[in-house]
Amino acid sequence: MTDLIHPLLLCGGSGTRLWPLSRKSFPKQFTQLIGDESLFQASARRLSGPGFAPPLVVTASDFRFIVTEQLAGIETAAAATLIEPEGRNTAPAILAGALVLAAEDPAALMLVAPSDHVIPDAARFREAVQAAAPEARSGRLVTFGIRPDRAETGYGWLELSRDPGDFAPEAQPLQAFVEKPDAATAQAMLDGGRHLWNAGIFLLRADALIAAFETHAPAMLAGVRDAVARATRDLGFTRLAPDAWAGLDDISIDYAVMEKADSLSVVPYAGAWSDLGGWDAVWREQGPDDHGVVTTGPATAIDCEGTLLRAEHEGQALVGIGLRDMIAVAMPDAVLVAPRDRAQDVKKAVAALKAKGLPQAEALPRDFRPWGWFESLVVGPRFQVKRIHVHPGAALSLQSHHHRAEHWIVVQGTAKVTIDDEVRLVTENQSVYIPLGAVHRMENPGKVNMVLIEVQTGSYLGEDDILRFEDVYART
Repeated sequence: MTDLIHPLLLCGGSGTRLWPLSRKSFPKQFTQLIGDESLFQASARRLSGPGFAPPLVVTASDFRFIVTEQLAGIETAAAATLIEPEGRNTAPAILAGALVLAAEDPAALMLVAPSDHVIPDAARFREAVQAAAPEARSGRLVTFGIRPDRAETGYGWLELSRDPGDFAPEAQPLQAFVEKPDAATAQAMLDGGRHLWNAGIFLLRADALIAAFETHAPAMLAGVRDAVARATRDLGFTRLAPDAWAGLDDISIDYAVMEKADSLSVVPYAGAWSDLGGWDAVWREQGPDDHGVVTTGPATAIDCEGTLLRAEHEGQALVGIGLRDMIAVAMPDAVLVAPRDRAQDVKKAVAALKAKGLPQAEALPRDFRPWGWFESLVVGPRFQVKRIHVHPGAALSLQSHHHRAEHWIVVQGTAKVTIDDEVRLVTENQSVYIPLGAVHRMENPGKVNMVLIEVQTGSYLGEDDILRFEDVYART
């Protein structure tokens, strides 16, 4: 086991700086920002292959089925999926992964990686990881520093002990962590050539990290040990004990132990990398044309320069005319327009919408569930029309409603419908009525996606008007 590298994928963040595409209900790591796969899928694929064990995943409860579905989409599965009761930053999450690994093999080599980074050259990055492995196996904590190409003030930096030369992936002692600098300091570090961007990626032995917590954060080690020891199994997931987790400090791994440890090494990585920390980063990563323009989806740029235009729905037509250094992102329920140099202020939009109580702040119009997804097409007084998409073999819970009746029309596939004591198959172009109070369920017994239109009528149409009697996904 010690010869394998065990990826630990962190995917519990909310990604508010990429609103309106990334929202709390479906954050950026699960979206197809660049390419045909989500950032999470690309990360899992990058950290796989010869020499790599199946990944451990740390995520939030709301994302556990998304993790499973997206890993299945790239024909892989997690060795374990740890469910954080609440977000407490990276230190507790990483330590929990180390404790789970150490229970099987104390010397297991763990590669800690956020799941929302873009690293186009996966083979080159894996080579850097393998080059760092001997150093990590010796017991040192190894971090990876990115060769900088600009005086970036949005990243932390790493100070090297010596000139990296051609930035070959060779380990050297880490001199110091540097907090996010001002513009002048960032330029001086870029010009000096002995600083790298801090990518937040680490390679280390599980027991070495646990020992670092024993020395520098013993209270956190005790709390996380308790949360892991009293974790419960939920289907294929491991739920960390919520009472123990709630008492932990909300702190990053850098602050908790890395900046205090004396056994740190750094491996330079000279390949392309981005954390996609804002729409300006997406613009850079997508490769602007000769006029500095990037368009995605049904978007058209006319006489624009230095501009990102992105439309997310096939029924939209986003047109920019004469724009200079702008960002415009159109979703079915929200549109963002901002100067490109204000990309880091997008989180202010989220805060403003939350203050107004608007659902667009945190929720997408498409609501993802373990069985598929649904979206509201029309909402009016005492009625709502939804489109519901159910995966092959999936089933909604056996449920009833106090305030609404429903009418289902199958438009694709076949639905197996339960209404009280009756079970029937409803095929394409057929419909069925569910009276108020009836105990009902829909299932997709086929091998293709099932789609239906649901018309709800009643005095209250909220999603909390559900009384569940049975659920294959163990939701309460």
